[in-house]
Amino acid sequence: MFYHGIDWEYVEKEYPLLSPRRNVSRKHAGQLADRVHLLEQFGVEPVHLLEEGPDFSAERCITECLVFGNTVFAFERIGEPYWQLSNHEVGIETLDLRKCSLIITSESSSKVQVLFRDIPIFSIKSP
Repeated sequence: MFYHGIDWEYVEKEYPLLSPRRNVSRKHAGQLADRVHLLEQFGVEPVHLLEEGPDFSAERCITECLVFGNTVFAFERIGEPYWQLSNHEVGIETLDLRKCSLIITSESSSKVQVLFRDIPIFSIKSP
């Protein structure tokens, strides 16, 4: 499984596709420097996801994703091409949230169900 953490407010703004190109103007200096590095290395600034594996559990992926926002999207698979950014992190140019298989969030589940009717939603307390 692949996991992406994000604040719900950005889901509402960016739905249904996440792409770093859409929010360049909101980035601070450190994020812009990281963006330039990724553009030089991969030719794109990818959306980051954690990849579950034998030595990197789903629980760890979810916990780490919750550092980045109150909502975690889980995907059974992601499209290609994707880039290996680190041992447990991959990047993809655009992430279609409608293709997720599970959502974990501290946001109101009725609010989430408006956009994701057929996706299982697990509610958690605020991280």
